Amino acid sequence: MSMISLKDITVAFENHVILKDINLDIAPGECFVIVGPSGQGKTTLLKTMSGLVTPQNGKVFIEQQDWLMLSNKQRLPLLKKMGILFQKNALFDSLTCVENICFPLRETTTLTDWEITKRAELYLDAVGIPHARDLFPDEISGGMQKRLGIARALALDPEIIFYDDPTAGLDPITSKKIIELILKLKKEKSSTVVAITNDMNRAYQMADRIGVVIDQQVLITGTPEQTQNHEDPRVHQFVRGLLEGPLTTMA
Repeated sequence: MSMISLKDITVAFENHVILKDINLDIAPGECFVIVGPSGQGKTTLLKTMSGLVTPQNGKVFIEQQDWLMLSNKQRLPLLKKMGILFQKNALFDSLTCVENICFPLRETTTLTDWEITKRAELYLDAVGIPHARDLFPDEISGGMQKRLGIARALALDPEIIFYDDPTAGLDPITSKKIIELILKLKKEKSSTVVAITNDMNRAYQMADRIGVVIDQQVLITGTPEQTQNHEDPRVHQFVRGLLEGPLTTMA
């Protein structure tokens, strides 16, 4: 049984094909990590899975339900099972850290204000920034903003969590801590995780399986070990960061 399934998906913008004939299944509780060269469609793939991008062709199944055939009302229960951390965190600058987490809870739950605040404080503690409760996003570091974004994404107890480059712009030590946090919270909640990263070390740290987005396709390269030893020359060049190979654009 798949938690997320893409069948013959093609996505194009203004007649420019980004992804073509994609077939992909992600199991419940799996951590699937998407990597690949810049501009190949990693974020488009993630947004297609999460329902933010509508493909030109194909089907998207979430928990065996055909996403594209559902009405907005029918989609709502599935949307409530999803959490998304955008690359830029998408925090509200005018709200404090605790208010940033409270906002989606107020919009989508019937919890009392007291219960909402307590849950928000619980997640601030879970990501290790309880002291930032009453600070605004521009008063905390980039790593703390990322932790806040994770807390807000998880506050609704989603079964599926999408992370768009959760360690972008962070130093190596903070990056490693963020991935450790994501994996810890994933284990506690038994959630399904789909994540994009441009850092192969973080991909290896995080992934059950890895998919490389390249030449309009998603090449499933397997476990971190299988990916490191993959025979495809494009994968070999990418994961090793080699300057010469089939991915290199000749001037």
